[in-house]
Amino acid sequence: MQDDKIVRIEHLSKKFGKLEVLKDVSFDVSVGERVVIMGPSGTGKSTLLKCINFVEEYDGGQIIIEDKLMGYIIDEQGRKKRAPKERIIEMRKKIGMVFQSFNLFPHLTVIENITKAPILTKRQKKKEAIEKAMELLKEVNLSDKMNAYPVKLSGGQQQRVAIARALAMEPKIMLFDEVTSALDPALIREVLEVLIKLAKKGLTMIIITHELKFAENIADRILFLDQGYLVEEGLPKEILYNPKTSSTRKFLTGFY
Repeated sequence: MQDDKIVRIEHLSKKFGKLEVLKDVSFDVSVGERVVIMGPSGTGKSTLLKCINFVEEYDGGQIIIEDKLMGYIIDEQGRKKRAPKERIIEMRKKIGMVFQSFNLFPHLTVIENITKAPILTKRQKKKEAIEKAMELLKEVNLSDKMNAYPVKLSGGQQQRVAIARALAMEPKIMLFDEVTSALDPALIREVLEVLIKLAKKGLTMIIITHELKFAENIADRILFLDQGYLVEEGLPKEILYNPKTSSTRKFLTGFY
């Protein structure tokens, strides 16, 4: 793992009306690092990922991706203003995101789901996009499903297609938001195995998960969020087996 900081989050805050869901959150992510975010439901984890990708606009602090401010620019008077749409789109291309729900286009085949964005937004030639998609389908063990429609796939297969679709844009950072939470226990393992395979290739990843053994196996570092605050961070074995805060200990008690 390199020391280069590809993501810098500084004093981030986010409100929905009067409800402050993220409170002064700060951390860095290095190139090739796998960071797992854990914590109780409703504590701001998913909102944090959406702010990184600027699906949600943040209220305070800043998110810096490869030394560029995400979603905003600073004008000549030093004021923060929303960045032009074109700049936001360009920066989003660096970030892939996979959600809890698979969000595949039901009227498109697997191969069409994966190639649609590269052809439309990156202006890839169709042949090139299909070749890349086939490589990715092999990576997620779904080469035989290229012409299937989502309705014919299991939940685990749909989630693996969603991962391949995000990777087709060749992002520098991948965000995974509880990608196994909508799956039956029997299907969870096949998705986690794909993520571990990607991790071994050095992909920068920020992952929200409740799967403790998976977190221990994949994470370089675990962050623990509680009530919108980053209350603890450290190596997996430190957080999972010797947590320092009462909120982390209380959360983990439900799993052990």
